[in-house]
Amino acid sequence: MTKGTKKTKDGLAILHRRYYAGRPDRLAALEEMRAADDVARQILQLRTEAGLSQRQLAKLVGTTASVICRLEDADYEGHSLAMLRRIAAALKQRVEIHFVPFGKLQPA
Repeated sequence: MTKGTKKTKDGLAILHRRYYAGRPDRLAALEEMRAADDVARQILQLRTEAGLSQRQLAKLVGTTASVICRLEDADYEGHSLAMLRRIAAALKQRVEIHFVPFGKLQPA
């Protein structure tokens, strides 16, 4: 522990300090992972709320169920704006993109 650092029992604070604090490359990777996870969760939520299977959504979008499966996987990083727009249109939604200044990370 460095001078001026408060002692804590908060596990997330300890992990953040140990692995991410002062490491912009790790923070950037974490933010990318959060974004991919958020997109995957939103696709899954919208599809299930619409009462559609992956196969049914794939047919509406003009792709395969395996593509939808990949898009709903939080580890997948190949989301294209064109595909997200096709999925959104099939689910009667639209895609919005927001730019947020660095330092305003979303809570985990």
